[in-house]
Amino acid sequence: MAAALLPETAPRLLTPEVLRTAAKQSQGIHLVPISLRRAIKRYLRDQDKTHMHRKVLMLSSSFERAKGTGAELTAAATRGALLDDPHAPAGAEQRTARWKVQSSYGDTGLQYREDETVAYVASRMPAIYAACHRVLREVRRRSPDFAPKKVLDFGAGPSSALWAMRAVWPKSIERVNLVEPSKEMQRAGQTLLDNLKGLPLIHSYDSIQELNRTIEKHERGHDLVISSYALGEIPSLSDRITIVRQLWDLTKDVLVLLEPGTPQGSKIISQMRSYILWMEKRKCRKSEKSTGGAPSKTKNIVHQEALLKNGAFVVAPCPHDGRCPLENSDKYCHFVQRLERTSSQRIYKRSKGVPLRGFEDEKFCYVALRRGKRPEEAWPLDGMKFDTLKERHAKRNPEDLIIDYEEQFPSEEDEETLAGHEDSLVPYTSDTQELSLFHESREEEDEPIRADLGGGWGRIIYSPIRRGRQVQMDVCRATKRDASEGAFERVVVTQSKNPALHLQARRSLWGDLWPF
Repeated sequence: MAAALLPETAPRLLTPEVLRTAAKQSQGIHLVPISLRRAIKRYLRDQDKTHMHRKVLMLSSSFERAKGTGAELTAAATRGALLDDPHAPAGAEQRTARWKVQSSYGDTGLQYREDETVAYVASRMPAIYAACHRVLREVRRRSPDFAPKKVLDFGAGPSSALWAMRAVWPKSIERVNLVEPSKEMQRAGQTLLDNLKGLPLIHSYDSIQELNRTIEKHERGHDLVISSYALGEIPSLSDRITIVRQLWDLTKDVLVLLEPGTPQGSKIISQMRSYILWMEKRKCRKSEKSTGGAPSKTKNIVHQEALLKNGAFVVAPCPHDGRCPLENSDKYCHFVQRLERTSSQRIYKRSKGVPLRGFEDEKFCYVALRRGKRPEEAWPLDGMKFDTLKERHAKRNPEDLIIDYEEQFPSEEDEETLAGHEDSLVPYTSDTQELSLFHESREEEDEPIRADLGGGWGRIIYSPIRRGRQVQMDVCRATKRDASEGAFERVVVTQSKNPALHLQARRSLWGDLWPF
């Protein structure tokens, strides 16, 4: 269902508790599901694990070389250096040896060898799964009406994003199309998915061109399209834009782009975000010009259909659809997800003789775009009035401050009564709360409190700074009610002026929302 058809919600007054629940988007430490851990163990059990530490280190160094090569070739005037040239110097040949997959748009991915694939599954797959799960979980929370049935995973690798999608939407996904140019990665993904029950229909393709040739034109639309850690492997900006435009054409509802949390990854996400929003705004302007002479009633119908077909807005992380306020600055937008290291990571990843921690932090950049017009929602703080700390103290009832010490300790009669009814104990609310600590994977569909998609929710960038009784936060927020423009601001919340929001600020983490 397109976002433009969503009804506008009526303004509602929220309580501070509701605001804290709705703003919470960060996850704490993420635990990789036991099914994925067992699948990785089974896969590694059948592989050659000799010199595994060296393979993991070589994979990491190859990522660094690919990153440097992509930065160099982005500014190149020609693509001649992208192709394997037997007469090229040794240095250039070494830099481009990994770029194997050619298409009409140049190179479109890294070709992984068997040993690199094994090292990738052992060392990188859990972290990428955790980042994908964090992003898709927020898409589900911000858009509870969205339940994809048909999904496209570009640059699927060993199907890390597919595992995350099955965890977030376990019942709705019916068909998955995987685009992965590396045959070794395809085989690894198939092996990892063996013996799993309730899998959707899965098809693998080497490229988008092969997918378009195989599928009929009316069946190419996908409810969800995701590209995780793939665009950074395409060195040319023009090729990157072409790929993203193809992915957007295959998107019926939501497109998610995910890259490593580096300055280069953030730049790629920002460029692709700007391009899609600019392209859709241009289509809307053209449709408005084409309906300029039509009658008013017909014009409104055509305009609504054009918005439904051509419009686009950002679901997350940006609270607005304007220019990124961090462009041309020394900061870059990225987030972090902490995960508990799996046994394979603890065994095969080493840090120069230093013992590994039990967790690692995966930094990532992302953007989730949805077709249609952004819903016009009331801002969360509209109509709300907060008491200062002085006003709150003035409203306290003096009788509530009196402590009755006799009620703190049971009398002899109470002890006798309690001893006679030990066998007929009744459950208390605290019992349920203690049991819930052991069942933290409760279904979040039962949570009635969700942050809407209006422009009233800002995004906390970087960790809040807590100094005494004040909290400082760097927040990206919308400056207009229609969320057409945004700004990057430093928000300072003190306990004396607003104790309710100060409590929320103290509990807020990097990546959470902030109400305006």
